[in-house]
Amino acid sequence: MSSMQRRGFLSAAGALGFAGAAHAATFGNPDRPAQGAQNARSPSSTSDPGPKNPALASQFPNFQSPPATDVDGMPLFWASFNNAHRRIQNGGWAREVTQDDFAISEDISGVNMRLSAGGIREMHWHQQAEWAIMLYGKCRITTLDEQGRPSVEDVEAGDLWYFPPGLPHSLQGLGPDGAEFVLAFDNGKSSEFNTLLVTDWIAHTPPEVLAKNFGVPAEAFKGIPLDNLWIFQGDTPPDLSMDQKSSRVGPGTEKVIYRLAKSKPISRTRGGQAQIADSRNFPISKTVAAALETIEAGGMREMHWHPNADEWAFVIKGKVRVTVFNTGPKAQTTDFNPGDVWYIKKSLGHYVENVGDEEAQVISVFKSDRFAEVSLSDWLTHVPPEMVRQTLNISAETLAKFPVSRPDFTPI
Repeated sequence: MSSMQRRGFLSAAGALGFAGAAHAATFGNPDRPAQGAQNARSPSSTSDPGPKNPALASQFPNFQSPPATDVDGMPLFWASFNNAHRRIQNGGWAREVTQDDFAISEDISGVNMRLSAGGIREMHWHQQAEWAIMLYGKCRITTLDEQGRPSVEDVEAGDLWYFPPGLPHSLQGLGPDGAEFVLAFDNGKSSEFNTLLVTDWIAHTPPEVLAKNFGVPAEAFKGIPLDNLWIFQGDTPPDLSMDQKSSRVGPGTEKVIYRLAKSKPISRTRGGQAQIADSRNFPISKTVAAALETIEAGGMREMHWHPNADEWAFVIKGKVRVTVFNTGPKAQTTDFNPGDVWYIKKSLGHYVENVGDEEAQVISVFKSDRFAEVSLSDWLTHVPPEMVRQTLNISAETLAKFPVSRPDFTPI
């Protein structure tokens, strides 16, 4: 049954009086007392005469009038970079969504960053792993592993990078228009505004210690910055080969980048496709797995759950509607637009519908070394059919039409 058919069914049920308490078990309205606007008899039950912000309210039609199948309250699983405060400096900007702002997001914090051509996110390191996907432009990334092997790479839209905890790195926008990307840290409380910066450490080390450490006179450090730089405007870098040579890049360094958008999809149907990056094809990425999902207009990411990790997801483009199911029962539906983020706890059932006119694209991130999920249709077609028929009270003919292998995206 399509969403339009479903709404029509519910509206008809309400008009015929089938959705009252005595008939609360009708399809699409399983709860007592009956839920949903179609079950409200008086006009004032659904009107909202009080103060409102129409621009904001219009972004959440499924909060304003939830499906009748939504029930009880759940922690808010929506957040957005669109209303996150931007810290702007000459050279770029950043904004973040951490657990301080998004209580449910325990395992992942996110940062959206823009660097101008030549803009530098200064040399630094973190106590957490850093994972990133490029959204726009080109960026040069540098790092050094624990064996002292350097890496200097260029990335563009659809590419990933991963820096293990504690490994130093830098980011610089390339021409002609710099870069924009999303970072994810494997700790919900991690903040981009509180990192270990090389300028801070140098400025807070006695000059005589710096002299001993680097083998140069103490006076050589008299011009060091007394304030950290964080993001600043630098010169546009030279050709990649020149930076690799001057950084003494050699063989043997583990790859810190992965061309996700150019990788072969692990699943593709008329409804969409999925591309996966985890430690099996991106070996350095030991604590973060990711799925780049493209959902065609009218398509749906099938009903499923992830048994091994919470899901943090960022909408790259398109308009999607997401419903999350939990024990209770509890269910909540809401709407997501580009720049928005959702967070779904491990093992909670959910699905994602493209409700726009164009394809939607979402990057999902998991604090795990591998991507894993369970498909509802896959489960229901791999147990004794009679058990499913008796549980769901459906006919053998109906069950026989279920996909016998996980579709991932519908329509198939």
